[in-house]
Amino acid sequence: MSRQEKVILLVEDNEQDELLTIRALKGNNILNKVVVAHDGAEAIDYLFGNKAHDLPQIVLLDLKLPKVDGLEVLKRIRAEKQTKMLPVVILTTSNEESDLVSGYKLGVNSYVRKPVDFDEFTQAVKQLGMYWLIINQGPPQ
Repeated sequence: MSRQEKVILLVEDNEQDELLTIRALKGNNILNKVVVAHDGAEAIDYLFGNKAHDLPQIVLLDLKLPKVDGLEVLKRIRAEKQTKMLPVVILTTSNEESDLVSGYKLGVNSYVRKPVDFDEFTQAVKQLGMYWLIINQGPPQ
């Protein structure tokens, strides 16, 4: 994989939300490769396993995940030197203020609640993609 390819790591256990996110990205001409981890353990393995690949440009992280929850994944990302500055956006349905506070305490870059309405969800994903993949200049890898 070339360093120019901006990969999105989507950590999402809900198949419908996964498909909607990918559809919203593609529908808004955000054609980056999307790697999907279906639980927190898969996300950790992708980021820290022995497979040879560059880090993703951004991690879209759900909180309510099987095996390892999203806050634990975020904690691990921020604890490791190679991923400490990796942009992470929590994309969740959680309305819990404690999740919001915990996410920011652990160093999340952005916290976005998933809108229930498909059009609103598509617009939110478009804005995330445009900002984090096109406008924002990420840290060097």
